[in-house]
Amino acid sequence: QYGEPLFTSHMLDLSEQPLIENIDICKKYMERMAKINLSLEVELGITGGEEDGIDNSQVENSLLYTQPEEIYQFYQELSSIPDSHFTIAASFGNVHGVYAPGNIDLKPEILHNTQEYISKQLGLKSGSKPVKFVFHGGSGSSLQDIKYAIKGGVIKMNIDTDTQWAFWDGMRDYERKFRPYLQAQIGNPDGKDKPNKKFYDPRMALRSGEVFMSNRLIKAMADLNCVNIV
Repeated sequence: QYGEPLFTSHMLDLSEQPLIENIDICKKYMERMAKINLSLEVELGITGGEEDGIDNSQVENSLLYTQPEEIYQFYQELSSIPDSHFTIAASFGNVHGVYAPGNIDLKPEILHNTQEYISKQLGLKSGSKPVKFVFHGGSGSSLQDIKYAIKGGVIKMNIDTDTQWAFWDGMRDYERKFRPYLQAQIGNPDGKDKPNKKFYDPRMALRSGEVFMSNRLIKAMADLNCVNIV
């Protein structure tokens, strides 16, 4: 009706397919999407851990690290399409969910090395960032790794696990604060005949979850350089 797509971008995860097949299919989508100013997010390499029923916790370690040559191959094909806009979710040890310190080995230097490699291929000056990267499995990462990944060209990071925990933590905090008022419909520390309806109203606990998640998002915005400094 308005000549615009419903969304500004779509992700197409074919990371478990052979590289050539991944590129060929993504290129076909990009050719169509570029015509309506739609951005495409493609994936290279495998993100470890488990998400949406897909378990990559036992994959071969080498598959968690994408090579610069593979990223360049993808970049060449998609950038050859007129008016194309795309981001690349390349693996550099990323893992969905949370993990204990030392259990994974993030290597954001792969992003920096890739930018240098592709810049050299394109005849660009050192320090250029021709590729727009996506950081999958960013929850639980150290702020140092996050900042370094951003310097390497990351323009989007997934923080699903962190925000889920923040929401649950808010509900948990609400239950802890008002536990004596949540044991029965009638009767609490203020009186045995006092009603508890306003305490066990589900919207109250959910609101606490929203507040906690909102605060977590504010922190994420600061960590990801998305706060305007006036």
